[in-house]
Order: sequence, then structure tokens, then C-alpha cells
Amino acid sequence: MPAPRTVLLTGAAGGLGTLMRGLLPAYGYELRLFDSRPVEGEPDALTADLADKDALREAVDGVDAIIHLAGISLEASFDKILKANIEGTYNLYEAARAAGVPRTVFASSNHAVGFTPRPQGDDPLIPVDTPRRPDTYYGLSKCFGEDLAQLYWDLHGMETVSVRIGSCFAEPTSVRMLSVWMSPADGARLFHAALTAEDVGHTVVYGSSANTRLWWDLSGARALGYDPQDDSEPYAAKLIAEQGELDPANPDHAHLGGHFTTHPPQWPH
Repeated sequence: MPAPRTVLLTGAAGGLGTLMRGLLPAYGYELRLFDSRPVEGEPDALTADLADKDALREAVDGVDAIIHLAGISLEASFDKILKANIEGTYNLYEAARAAGVPRTVFASSNHAVGFTPRPQGDDPLIPVDTPRRPDTYYGLSKCFGEDLAQLYWDLHGMETVSVRIGSCFAEPTSVRMLSVWMSPADGARLFHAALTAEDVGHTVVYGSSANTRLWWDLSGARALGYDPQDDSEPYAAKLIAEQGELDPANPDHAHLGGHFTTHPPQWPH
């Protein structure tokens, strides 16, 4: 489809949102910013909660597409996850439906399948249709988001690409991250592909760079037109020297979700 001109970016003050604010305009997008916190240096950003339905109606009015990054990005109580990630995502989709926004890119997560055993040795890459095994209430909320996107496609014809994001930082910070890292530049490439690919219906893809130590199958993302350019391998020697190789006997290392399966980091940071 033609590149959308105006894109609503929710979660614009967060870590990933901040990276995308700097990278996506180069693809020709005019970003409308939304977050529950003020967005530094962006006086026109909309500051509101996903529970504020009036604010959401204003946010989606006239936009061509949405990148939905907002919500709690670590583990929290079920009540908090319910309000921010489950009810909040529903509120956004309802506003988008009412406004006729044709496409959303939903920030899902590898934690939707976090209890999947990680590949070892010659094991095949994890396919995108592997059974969902969330590792936290946070991961469970991403399963809900994927199902909500499927429902809104089947009921209302609203397209979504759900991206199961690994870890998007300037550089990987752990040995596990060598397998799931997505460089910021590749993140922008993937979001651009997800916004512009034809006939996506509801498509679920994994989001990472083309890492030498990759654990999951990127063919679905490549089918959208994503052409990752980066690889975490240049960071491997230093991280392994500092942290050691992953140990299959260590519960923190046994599953795709890493330590989210044993002692997940709690929100807020």
C-alpha cells in the first residue's frame, strides 16, 4: 500500500518510541505523538492515558495508520496490566475502528511465547505459528493484543501487523540479547515495511535484526519487505567474556523469554 502520511505513535515518550521518533520521519512520515507522560521537546504531543476515550478520538482523527507502542513493558500486577495493556489496547482499536483507520502496527513481544524452549545446536528456528506460551501477565497481554487484532480484521476489516519484538536498543547488553536484538535502524525498517506491505490482514511476525545467533524465523517479516541490515555478532565476544555462554541447565537460559520466566523485572523500572 502507499506509505501512510500521518502516523499516530503511541508510547512516544518510551524507549522504543523515542528511537522511532528520531528514525521514522526519514521515511516520509508525519508523526502524531501520544503518551501518558509529556514527550520531551514535543509541545504538540498529546498527553493522555489510554483510558481517556475522548483523547483517543482526538489522537486517531485523520491519521492514516497507527504504531501502538504504549502500555506497560515489564511485569506488573494483573490489575495494572489489565488497565494499561488490555483495556487500553481495546480502547485504541475501538477509536481506530470508529475513525476508519485502516492499519495498525501492534508492538507484541517475544514474551507472548516466552516459555518456548530456546533453540540449541541444530534445532530449527522458532516458527511464528509456535503455540503461544506467555511467561508473564505482560506476555499474556500481548497474546490478547494479537487476538484482538485478529478479531478486528475478521469483524471490521482493520489490518494489523503484530510484531513480536525482541530487544530494541542501541546495542545488545546481554548474551541472550545477541539472539533477539533488533537495532534501532532495523526497527524502523521493519515498522516501515509493516506500514506499507500489501494485504496483510492480520499478520504476526518476529522483530529482530538478522543475528548470527538468531532463535526465530524472520521469513514472515521478510515477506512484508523487511530487509534487516544489522547483526549482533560484533558485540558477542565482549558480552560472552563478561557474562559467559548461555547454560541450558540454568532456568534463566532455558526458554525464549529468559529471566522473565523465573524472576521478571517489575514495572516501573
